[in-house]
Amino acid sequence: MTMMTTGPTPEQSDSASPRVQSPTVGLPGRPEIAVGRAAGWLAGYLLLAALVGVGAGILWEKIVRLPGYRISSNGTATTTERGLTEFFGGDAWFCLIGFLAAVGLGIVAWKWFGQLGWPVVFVAVLGAVSAALICWWVGYQLGPGPFDPRLAAAQPGDFVPIALNLRSPVALLVWAFGAIIPVLLRASLGRDEEEEALPARSKRS
Repeated sequence: MTMMTTGPTPEQSDSASPRVQSPTVGLPGRPEIAVGRAAGWLAGYLLLAALVGVGAGILWEKIVRLPGYRISSNGTATTTERGLTEFFGGDAWFCLIGFLAAVGLGIVAWKWFGQLGWPVVFVAVLGAVSAALICWWVGYQLGPGPFDPRLAAAQPGDFVPIALNLRSPVALLVWAFGAIIPVLLRASLGRDEEEEALPARSKRS
């Protein structure tokens, strides 16, 4: 009498094979998130920041009224006292537009990356500073351009506006500060999901 041995069926072999899980990223006390998914959300957020920077740069160029110099008959360039006070008007508008735009980016950063915990601050600052640099570049490109070549080519009676540029790069910090505000407010004044989950776990146990 011969005995026949049967091997595992294809269904059993498939179920016994180990499943390969995608790598995850997480922090203590925080849910783990797939690396690919987190990278995709980060790329989307940076793309959004770039679009915000382009729009802010266009708005900055449209709003700012640039002062300039009037070329006299003897070839000298002069400006008024009011013109001198308006030299930092571009920086003021850059800060105002940037603060409002950065607050919006900070809210989006919390909505998308709030589960990661404290790294959301770096994400918000990264997006805001990226948008600020793009806004600066777009506004400068849309503006009248470099000042010295235009001044050298000007004729008597011409009015030569200054370049649309930042006089103080510290204005970039206003964008970063604006992005941090909604994150800090939400983290300090919002509900703590971990503390709310503790009573539910104690009841189950």
